[in-house]
Amino acid sequence: MKTIGLVGGIASGKSTVAAELAALGATVLDADAAAHQALERPAVKGALVERWGEGILDSSGQVDRNAVARRVFSSATAQNTELEFLEGLLHPLVRRQFESELARLAESRVPAVVIDAPLLLEAGWEDLCDSVIFVDSPAEVRTQRGTSRNWSAADFARREASQMPIEEKRRRATDLIPNRGSREELRQAVGTFWDSTIPRS
Repeated sequence: MKTIGLVGGIASGKSTVAAELAALGATVLDADAAAHQALERPAVKGALVERWGEGILDSSGQVDRNAVARRVFSSATAQNTELEFLEGLLHPLVRRQFESELARLAESRVPAVVIDAPLLLEAGWEDLCDSVIFVDSPAEVRTQRGTSRNWSAADFARREASQMPIEEKRRRATDLIPNRGSREELRQAVGTFWDSTIPRS
């Protein structure tokens, strides 16, 4: 079983690459989904409320992810401390979940597992991976995708600034998949990577 990490700039198309790898037979571990689940753990929720107040809860008492994002990305000066606090809560929980899932999947016949984690390198999770793909997408395309998520240009810039520089991610990856054209071109690039990386059974 091969373990493949995905990195790239914000809105570079990592989840689309993950979907294409899944179509070829990989199992995808989604760090965002795992982090969202972790937010509802009583200990995590309690720590968030203690730090930021009950304003981060919605009307049903669940953690409002948009409210959390506003705390974390509200300004360039605040984001480092608040983001570090949030990641300090969530990253150890997500990593333990992924380690457990990888151990379980190693006993199966799954040819590959994909770790779709925006902060894979920042969290130090590349040691879980045999390969790390950098999804290469132009800045202007990524910015357009960001606006489709209702992010302002300032929101996009703050989120990008909170991550490792693009060129450092590119340097630390073992493979590059371009995402500069059509979905079919991306599918072909993913297929080429798969054929060269995953042993045929």
